Amino acid sequence: MVANGGSALDRKQLVASALAKHFALDHNALIGENAECDFRAYVLNILKASRNGASVDDNIEVTKWITFADSFPVDSKACFDVLKQLNEELAPKSVLLGKGLKPSEADVLVFSVLHPYVIGLSNAEMEKLPHVLRWMDYIQNKENFGELFQKILLQKCEFDPPLQGNKVVANNVNEDSNAKKSSQSTKVSEKPQVNPDTKKTDAGKKEKEKKEAAPEKKKPVETETADKEKEVSVSLLNIRVGLIRKAWKHPSADSLLVEEIDVGEAKVRQVVSGLAKYYSPEELTNRRVVLITNVKPGKLRDVMSEGLVLCASNEDHTVVEPLLPPEGANIGEQISFSGVDGKPEDVLNPKKKQLDKITPHLFTNDKGEATFKGIPFMTSAGPCTSTISKGSIK
Repeated sequence: MVANGGSALDRKQLVASALAKHFALDHNALIGENAECDFRAYVLNILKASRNGASVDDNIEVTKWITFADSFPVDSKACFDVLKQLNEELAPKSVLLGKGLKPSEADVLVFSVLHPYVIGLSNAEMEKLPHVLRWMDYIQNKENFGELFQKILLQKCEFDPPLQGNKVVANNVNEDSNAKKSSQSTKVSEKPQVNPDTKKTDAGKKEKEKKEAAPEKKKPVETETADKEKEVSVSLLNIRVGLIRKAWKHPSADSLLVEEIDVGEAKVRQVVSGLAKYYSPEELTNRRVVLITNVKPGKLRDVMSEGLVLCASNEDHTVVEPLLPPEGANIGEQISFSGVDGKPEDVLNPKKKQLDKITPHLFTNDKGEATFKGIPFMTSAGPCTSTISKGSIK
């Protein structure tokens, strides 16, 4: 579940693909014409093609962001330092260029260069870059990149408008208005005659109105709490013990590996993981892993992925490793959590962001045991573990 920046060639291809979609140009033609250029000349040629041959050199703001993308480092710590500076620059604006909301070629260019690094950040790192993440989420939802980039999932606060409060305010306004009208009416009339029968009728009406205006029964607090707990319950995930039978490099992404993983089913599952920076295919072959099997299948850079390998990482994301089930655990065995009941979803619904709500509660404890809210990932042979203690899991 991790990804990081690839080679210079991979970066150029990502940029070309993203800009081709942005300008509706022929991607293959762009690659063929500019394959031998350095990054800066490569991007300038693409932008020139989008302008029917017009030069971009006189646009200071565009060339500024081309230079930024060209010089974006590969080293993790250096990348994060640059992102912190970008975070400050994005604080007062929605897009990199222009004063509006429409993404420019500079936004698409910088997004495509940053994406492979940002998607691999830990939750703690993401929290330090709110404006960068807000901007990237905006670009990935405004631009139609198709399956070019894996979606960056963010945990967003939900806002429930105080409707009941508004109704109360509205009623008070009406009551005040009626009271004023009544007062004005009283001033105009001179000592009105009051009929005793009318008093009785009015009293009966008021009693009826009180009964009709009885407050609505609110949903019990206990039920609301239970519903929220269910939304973030690890029981929604189908987590199983797997064995990597075969692994190889992704054909078009240097940061990704493709694995065939046995989870005790009739056929092995093909999974794409961003582990190329940390492991070679040979190191992963015949390794036991912990796999989420009920994520929605989808393509990552044109290669189908049918699961999610859970990995632990340290705080600065320099060390990443797949969780390790104990040797005695059976292949395909479902991971259990003591005291947590519930049936896994057949397929997680990406729109509900279920996985995004659960992963902040996954971490390794001081013994290196993988846990959900402190409850170990348990198999018939014991807990799943990692050499990384007190690390995040995703």
